[in-house]
Amino acid sequence: MDYKNAGVDIEAGYESVRLMKEHVAKTMRPEVLSDIGGFSGAFSAAAFKGMEKPTLVSGTDGVGTKLKLAFLMDKHDTVGIDCVAMCVNDIACAGGEPLFFLDYIACGKNFPEKIALIVKGVADGCLQAGAALIGGETAEMPGFYPEDEYDLAGFAVGVVDEPKLITGKDIAPNDVLIGIASSGVHSNGFSLVRSVFKMDRKTLDTNHDDLGSTLGETLITPTKIYVKALKAVKDAGVTIKGCSHITGGGFYENVPRMLHEGVRADIRKDSYDIPPIFKMLQREGNIDEHVMYNTFNMGIGMVLAVSEAEADAAITALTAAGERVDVIGKVRAGEKGIDLR
Repeated sequence: MDYKNAGVDIEAGYESVRLMKEHVAKTMRPEVLSDIGGFSGAFSAAAFKGMEKPTLVSGTDGVGTKLKLAFLMDKHDTVGIDCVAMCVNDIACAGGEPLFFLDYIACGKNFPEKIALIVKGVADGCLQAGAALIGGETAEMPGFYPEDEYDLAGFAVGVVDEPKLITGKDIAPNDVLIGIASSGVHSNGFSLVRSVFKMDRKTLDTNHDDLGSTLGETLITPTKIYVKALKAVKDAGVTIKGCSHITGGGFYENVPRMLHEGVRADIRKDSYDIPPIFKMLQREGNIDEHVMYNTFNMGIGMVLAVSEAEADAAITALTAAGERVDVIGKVRAGEKGIDLR
């Protein structure tokens, strides 16, 4: 008996590392001091020595049950983008610049080519975020996961000068709420998605005119990364007073997270075009509208609060960065919370 007979192939692990190296190399930043394959990742602090009060911000998350869709479609090169997005978007919400990322893949059996595809997605996400992929772990766990399944999670660290932290403390009545479009369902609510649609290849491979693609292609679309969009706003001299990443819990949970006591978000549901996938979900699942806005991003991946005086400049910067944006509401005095009308 040996480790391979017990279900863990060490040689496959070595091959996975070899195959992923080219993808990891693309994400390197000058501050990275270590090579892939070491016991830890080293990152120089020299890049932020000039800050008044350099403050580390971090985020960790996974892809969730969207992975079930990847298994069914046998498509593994984009879920890594989802994993990165869920972490770095939270860092960007605090005003931070993502610096580096580490991933964790747990699988039933290490298929090196599949692992390399997953890591390619992680690297692609890191490139979009400007973060270095400085380490990770692939754990082969036979008997714990089925051979053809895996889990994927990640951890990111960023930095912001403390005076530039986005905390929401200065949000005031009449501030403008700007919604930045999502790329689709992103990586939240897939337990409900999988309950609404039959999860088989025939259903997923069916084209829908209103979607402009197959159902599977629409659902697997990776989560949008907003790091560079928010940087564009800040580079334009606009002060982002508050920022909300619309993830699990939809509008009702996430928008109030950027507010302080005494202010309330007033959002108009007709202020932007809701993508067809959400209308299909609501129709096919007979889902109450409140549940939709309490589960999904409904086409808005990020909400920014800016002053009335700077709203136009923010919109101009976001549009120039390639984002689709709409003014979706305003802040008013009232009990902390949100009104959707």
